[in-house]
Amino acid sequence: MSAEDVEIGPAAERDSGEILTVQRAAYLAEAQLYGDPFISPLVESHEQLRKVLAGDAVVLKATLGHRLVGAVRAQFSGRTCLIGRLVVAPDVQGRGIGGRLMRELEERVAGRVDACVLFTGHLSEGNLRLYRRLGYAETHRERIAAHLTLVHMRKPLRPASAPG
Repeated sequence: MSAEDVEIGPAAERDSGEILTVQRAAYLAEAQLYGDPFISPLVESHEQLRKVLAGDAVVLKATLGHRLVGAVRAQFSGRTCLIGRLVVAPDVQGRGIGGRLMRELEERVAGRVDACVLFTGHLSEGNLRLYRRLGYAETHRERIAAHLTLVHMRKPLRPASAPG
């Protein structure tokens, strides 16, 4: 299996259960890393996710055959895209799916926003490496608990190319 075998497309409300399943599996390692089983991705409810999917957020899913293996979402604040909940099923992590989801999301929001922003925990080295590789630069750090500092990152986007 390679990232090219995976299809990326918009998620719908009917995908909410599968997205939550992948999200919880993916964030379990993060919860263990920080010693906090109550991080928001693990306690997000089905209803909360359904509201996101029904709203103006852009939510993409990655599927391998009939299996949902990843997702990412973006919300908007003015000309800024707020990226969150990039998740990939643990058994297929490290195969380029997260990078594909991020690039596809950036392509879909280019022209609507000037930049994308996101955050991850300071101990999440794999996430930090991925985001840096994709062109995100650290803007600041925010200590939110004794065990957790958020690393905020930003990437300016070029306007979408006009069809040629």
